[in-house]
Amino acid sequence: MLRVHFTGRDLEYIRIARRPDPLWEIVCSVCRLQTKEGPLVFGPWRRAVAPRLKGDAAARGAALALRSLVPFGPYFPDFLTPAVDGGTTDLRQGIEGVLSTPRRRLRDELVLLAEGGESAVTGVRVRPFAGAELARGDTTALRALGGLLSSYDEVFVAPFRHRIDEAVALDVAWRSRELSAGGTRALLGTFRPMARWSPPVLEVEYPVERDLYLDGRGLLLVPSYFCWRMPITLVDDALMPMLVYPVAKSVERPVDRPAGPEGAGSVSSLVKLLGPTRAALLREVAARGCATTSELAEAVGSSLPNTSQQLAILREAGLASSRREGRFVLHIPSPLGLTLLETTSP
Repeated sequence: MLRVHFTGRDLEYIRIARRPDPLWEIVCSVCRLQTKEGPLVFGPWRRAVAPRLKGDAAARGAALALRSLVPFGPYFPDFLTPAVDGGTTDLRQGIEGVLSTPRRRLRDELVLLAEGGESAVTGVRVRPFAGAELARGDTTALRALGGLLSSYDEVFVAPFRHRIDEAVALDVAWRSRELSAGGTRALLGTFRPMARWSPPVLEVEYPVERDLYLDGRGLLLVPSYFCWRMPITLVDDALMPMLVYPVAKSVERPVDRPAGPEGAGSVSSLVKLLGPTRAALLREVAARGCATTSELAEAVGSSLPNTSQQLAILREAGLASSRREGRFVLHIPSPLGLTLLETTSP
């Protein structure tokens, strides 16, 4: 159990990262490669990347090297996911943060990794990539690590970023809506059952017993696609407090659906393409960011049954996403839907 202790100032300084952090997606996906967890959610992704693991020596080398730094277990080095206030959406910026890690911190965290013993999956003792060289801050080793992170992202994460962005956008829209309607208590309540708010402590499912005192620094909530089952936080309490949590993942469509609308540039009219009701619904949900079925029905002047039907068509086409929250169904535009709107705008 992780117990996150809040002060009054901390409650005023809770932030939600608007986009997934690319380094956290890399780290969490490396863990997902090592196990068969979440077969319905991650199975299609594993099958999609399997040919590259078998037939691409560079891709396999990057995955194996990063697995040595992120073994499936209770610890991996904090320096692989540098904390940036408000979150980072830029991989290059994140890698620069990794490469600028102070030498003492590199050494201390790699020592902790080596002391962690065997991988929970393979039973083999962890031998970190370029361990001695990396621990002393060797420039060549650090640049090699940066290249591995970039190469891994290119093969295992970037081709599925549309799916990652869609899931995160829906999660952030929902939690932001709850925050707007009910304040911090409502926001923290959205994390049940993996976390429980018992003022002034947030009790989080965690593999070890730990207390995290925010001491007025606030808390950054980081949504993650590849995070699974329970949230993650940095080991070093002195670093900026953050909680990386798993977002809901849809299993309705294959994970390797193409990322963009082919030939969208030739579409001269959104109405001609989608029909007047669906075009109006897509514009309206994009303008609102997040809306219920009844709100959209009222906005476009359509009946609830017809609105639900048209939204289902938009969802099946990959132009919108939905999730049920109690009595309501919330809708947001997908990245593909936003791209289509941008492409067909006058």
